Amino acid sequence: MTSAVETTPPRSAEAGHWGKEVRSDVHVAFEARDSGGVEISLESRVAPYYGTVILEQTREVLAELGVKHARVAIHDEGALPFIIAARIEAAARRAGIGLGKRWLPEQHPLPSPSPKDRLRRSRLYLPGSEPKYYINAALHAPDAVILDLEDSVHRAEKDAARILVRNTLRAVDFGSCERMVRINQLPLGLEDLAEVVGESPDLILIPKVEQSEQVREVDRMIGEIKARHGIIRPIWIMPILESALGIENAFAVATATENVAALTIGLEDYTADLGVVKTAEGRESQYARSRVVNAARAAGVQAIDSVFSDVADMDGLRRWGEASRAAGFEGMGCIHPGQIRVIHEAFQPTPVEIEKARKVVTAFEEAQSKGLAVVSLGSKMIDPPVVQRALKLVERAKAMGVIL
Repeated sequence: MTSAVETTPPRSAEAGHWGKEVRSDVHVAFEARDSGGVEISLESRVAPYYGTVILEQTREVLAELGVKHARVAIHDEGALPFIIAARIEAAARRAGIGLGKRWLPEQHPLPSPSPKDRLRRSRLYLPGSEPKYYINAALHAPDAVILDLEDSVHRAEKDAARILVRNTLRAVDFGSCERMVRINQLPLGLEDLAEVVGESPDLILIPKVEQSEQVREVDRMIGEIKARHGIIRPIWIMPILESALGIENAFAVATATENVAALTIGLEDYTADLGVVKTAEGRESQYARSRVVNAARAAGVQAIDSVFSDVADMDGLRRWGEASRAAGFEGMGCIHPGQIRVIHEAFQPTPVEIEKARKVVTAFEEAQSKGLAVVSLGSKMIDPPVVQRALKLVERAKAMGVIL
């Protein structure tokens, strides 16, 4: 016969980081008490300038979380207010205090809603537990930033990371970058959605998708949260296929909901699932990548390639990007800002391609103005698919800022 063991939440907990190698973060040690009010200690290099402000904010956050009695020790390493608030909230929750409550930073004006077919050449991964990467991410001009809650976050930090990502979506101006969040594999990812969807990210990436029902489950929850918060702007979905089964179900996944905007592949997990070595040439994944492109095109969504993991090999990155574009992909992931420029160049149409496309478009427009059903360019007849391809290339070049 066994008896249930009663457990109580810990009375003390910590969140965040501090030390010589840490920047733009803060470490919070929280100890709940039964009496004595709130006692706060602060260590910070900027205490002479901002110490009073940090202490005032700490009291405000604690009051919002319903904390009346606690001892809080703060070691600041240059954290901004939205980071400090996230770490205090995480530490209090871990101590069993303030559960179900939150303190939200002031909402930065939201950018315009992200079009479903917007330019997605590059998406820069930012670890969800490392705030030092957030503030300047937009300066590198990726088409999108990904606040990552999955592989880059240790399992013990998942709870604190999602609070930090939530605050980041509210407080940080990412300029023209599309704001993406990669949640964890289901069902843990549903907890991520509960925390971040209310802050209107532009797109949610779902890792390790194998069945269309996984996408529909995420879509349903996004819809429910949007309804509760009165959010009317779209939140798109990008499933990541990372297994043999996922690749075989690519079209079903891509058509699971009209909110799927793009389909992508994760080659590290995919090659591990096959039990093969991932190579720089990618011969072992050619079939899978072709399936992704074909399924995406059939579903009317974008095909986006995986990351190139060797951040020092720019020549290899360029070759991969050019081959990726030739295969039908419209972009790829990147794990270092130094990769962005090379990726953009690799996915940009060449001057020769642009000039040829312009001639086709011009010939098409002239034929249309004359009421002609047949389009010719020199001695060649131009079929409708050729015209459509040329029109898409010209529009893509304009979206990339290429002067025509």
